[in-house]
Amino acid sequence: TASFNMGEMLDSLALDHVNHLTERLVPYFSRLQGGNLMLLTKSSNVDGLLSVTPNSRTVISWSLNAQRMIEAYELGTADLDDRIDAARRCQEHGYRLRLRIDPGILYPDWRAGYAEMVHRALTILHPENITLGMLRLLGGHLRLIGRAYGPHGRRLHATRLSDRGSDGKRRYSLVQRVEFYRFLIDRIRDHDKRVSIGLCRETADAVSYTHLTLPTKRIV
Repeated sequence: TASFNMGEMLDSLALDHVNHLTERLVPYFSRLQGGNLMLLTKSSNVDGLLSVTPNSRTVISWSLNAQRMIEAYELGTADLDDRIDAARRCQEHGYRLRLRIDPGILYPDWRAGYAEMVHRALTILHPENITLGMLRLLGGHLRLIGRAYGPHGRRLHATRLSDRGSDGKRRYSLVQRVEFYRFLIDRIRDHDKRVSIGLCRETADAVSYTHLTLPTKRIV
């Protein structure tokens, strides 16, 4: 079965009230053999999805983050509670639901922020899969950060992202990434012992040390 991902480099629902794509795509995929529609969003713009009949070939994935990071770096997106409520409405309507906690960002007291986010989400939502990822940046991304948040923001991330993978992206150190993933996995398992968990675009050693055998995507 092929997956058609509408959210790899964009927000699938941000402009849905303008283009009404989901009102056409969801019924289309209900009739399509061998194809799934993957929608990824940080919005609460779900009126179009709720106006049509859901089907097993449409999967909606909400990208979640700690509320402090949403306020600092995800400007113009829905806040955490609005995303969770939109996901709840789609879940109750009958859609397949996934969650994506990515990019994880280390900041003072990050454990409390991410634990609270997991608690708020998983007391309400029942996803079939949760994908975890951490901040990873190319040189061009650092320049964009400099323009958006000033030189302090650029220096902050440039100095903290010390590892460089075969894809050329800067990452937190392996120790920091494994610590973050293990912490998130433990918090998720406090709420759901069976949900599938994977890592997004991670190195093989991070996957191994995190004790996950089925990553979503990884690099070498």
